[in-house]
Amino acid sequence: MKTNFSVLFFLKKPKNYTKGAVYFIFLRITVDGVGAEMSTSRNCEPERWNAKAGKVIGTKEDVKTLNAYLENIKAEVYAAHSQLSVDGAEITADSIKCKFLGKEEKAHTILEAIKLHNTKMKALVDKEEYAPGTLRRFEVLERHVADYVTAKYGRADFNLKRIDHEFIDGFDFYLHTVKENDTNTANKHIKNLKKIVSICRRYKWISTDPFFGHTLKSKPVHREFLTADELQKITEKQFTTARLSQVRDFFLFSCYTGLSYADVQKLKLADIGIGVDGERWIFTYRKKTDTRAAIPLLPIVASILDKYKDHPYCLHNNRALPISSNQKMNEYLVEIAALSGVNKTLGNRIAKRTFGTTVTLLNGVPIESVSKMLGHTNVRTTQLYAKVLDTKVSEDMAPLMEKFVSRYQLVNKVPESKISADTSILRKKCTPVSKMTEAVIF
Repeated sequence: MKTNFSVLFFLKKPKNYTKGAVYFIFLRITVDGVGAEMSTSRNCEPERWNAKAGKVIGTKEDVKTLNAYLENIKAEVYAAHSQLSVDGAEITADSIKCKFLGKEEKAHTILEAIKLHNTKMKALVDKEEYAPGTLRRFEVLERHVADYVTAKYGRADFNLKRIDHEFIDGFDFYLHTVKENDTNTANKHIKNLKKIVSICRRYKWISTDPFFGHTLKSKPVHREFLTADELQKITEKQFTTARLSQVRDFFLFSCYTGLSYADVQKLKLADIGIGVDGERWIFTYRKKTDTRAAIPLLPIVASILDKYKDHPYCLHNNRALPISSNQKMNEYLVEIAALSGVNKTLGNRIAKRTFGTTVTLLNGVPIESVSKMLGHTNVRTTQLYAKVLDTKVSEDMAPLMEKFVSRYQLVNKVPESKISADTSILRKKCTPVSKMTEAVIF
């Protein structure tokens, strides 16, 4: 690859300079605007230096010897540059300097950086500071980057300093085509790669940000949740086997508390206390964000807790509920959905969204309170739940619709009996959502 390469001799004033003292002669190597300096171990009086020519002025023998010495250094630097080009090595100011001095420049690689990051994260996972799933995502990134570097460049690793927009765009294209990732999945891998590169910049392994100016375009995600009717079907369904009945209870517990599988699994009886209103609340810390969550117990939640308080597993392990493995839970939830006539894939994510939508926001709970109960560190995360609530928009518009209907009657002197059928239907549709879900909650 062609580079802009130059060599310049210049004078540098000593730190403890005194008037009349000589200056040191330094050499600066510049490649593509990035320089590296080193001393020539020679000095010169400032008035005898020709800055434009980069040499000493004069015809005496000592001057000729010094200028010849500088020219020899310059020739060796150019030779080092040529040798790096022949070897196909990366040409930088530091690499030329190291080649000239006979030193090996320490070249850090992208896979080295990812492996170092993953090793540190694994130790933190063991201390429960990171979730195992977070580590798995970076392990997948390591495999994808290794496969990409091998396929695109025919190498086992890649120099960090050579990562640029071409590398990033190529990796993004590779994820979409070879790995068959969708846009949002590919974006997650790119963001994780960006995190690795940012760490390398802090370590000063690279000086520039290859992600500067790089933008990601994501696709909107359809966040599915259970409607009041679907929640009612699951609640009222009678199961003949204890295992399905038990898993259904755990699923409903998440639907009415917004707690994740990991939060419910670690929930202790001691986490149930009396809140500011004198009623029972859940006081816990979210495993994912380590944020405090205080959740009032709705009647159905309290009944589930009371149902299992004397369960042998709960008594022996100091747990509020006897939770099965996540894999088994998901398997049983497939059966529960089919038997309940709900055509959706049940799981902890949909349970959490159901709490944030059908159970709370649709019943007029302020979004700030919902955000706090869900353990979100930013209310904007909770706003993603609110975007899907067309029914809530209908309810909020009901008072305004009533005003316009009344004004229309008054201005046009239209009797109630002659209001158009469409307006009457619209009024019916604007029935408060709280009436729809009241039976489900209580």
